[in-house]
Amino acid sequence: MRVLFWGTPGFGLPSLEAMRAAGHEVVGVVTNPDRPSGRGRAGRGRALRASPVKEWALAAEVPVLQPVRPGEAAFLDAARRLAPDVSVVAAYGRILPREALDLPPLGSFNVHASLLPALRGAAPINWAIICGHAESGVSIQRMVAALDAGPVLGRTRIPIHPVMTAGELYEAASAAAGARLVTVLADLAAGRAVETPQDETRVTWAPKLDREAARIDWSRSAAELDRWLRGCDPWPAAWTTLRGRSLQCFEPTVEPDAPGAGDPATTAGAPAPGTVIEAHPVRGLRVATGDGVLRVGAVKPAGRRRMSAAAWARGVADLKEVRFD
Repeated sequence: MRVLFWGTPGFGLPSLEAMRAAGHEVVGVVTNPDRPSGRGRAGRGRALRASPVKEWALAAEVPVLQPVRPGEAAFLDAARRLAPDVSVVAAYGRILPREALDLPPLGSFNVHASLLPALRGAAPINWAIICGHAESGVSIQRMVAALDAGPVLGRTRIPIHPVMTAGELYEAASAAAGARLVTVLADLAAGRAVETPQDETRVTWAPKLDREAARIDWSRSAAELDRWLRGCDPWPAAWTTLRGRSLQCFEPTVEPDAPGAGDPATTAGAPAPGTVIEAHPVRGLRVATGDGVLRVGAVKPAGRRRMSAAAWARGVADLKEVRFD
């Protein structure tokens, strides 16, 4: 089949490789415009950075289209000239207008990183972990005007183990997507694809996460915060502040049987949520929460690389009994 691929981050690369290996012709890729790299103000000598999908396409000598808006007439004309049979979308990052969805004769299909109808929206990988789901997965669905609402042609389930991060689930879903996509395309080509409508009564949502949403609320329980830190690792990275400075937190562990600030039996005299109970140069950080104690295994101070919490504690004096903001 002739495939027009829409994507921007590395999530779609295994799908591109799998389609080519299966004999499909990727006639073009649509990706977001290059963005300034590094820090500083845009337009002040900063180099532009191509997306991972664009880099793949250039290496594979596949035409690249980078519209500012996917509904532009000039872009749609260029896409039609590529004569795709289908469009495949994997983390493109923009909503496609009807003109773009209907451009290929067999339609447009989205690779979504959840078991639809669960977790429609922008951040299904993060929210699967934050919500404590036992499994996630990948769904290939026909795109319709409503967000992630089209019929599903194939699913792959992925178990979520107790210490899995969003980054690890991202890699697992990315790999699973390629294999499932190839199966779906083969079914479409053979006329045997089965499109199963989604059950609208079971829809849940995964709204976009940003830095402000990732700020740690220490009044939550240790179990909730364990999921929150893992669900925001590596991005947008759960963070707190200490003495006015930002500190990102990673590698959480719920301390078993540790009473917390919210434990009715120990509320009197218990440390307030966010209090650093221990900052040990070997054991790292232990922090009081709304219910239980959370051990933080790694941190990233503002302007520095991620490091073990123990190493950070060795270089910061008088942390015990200090409270995170």
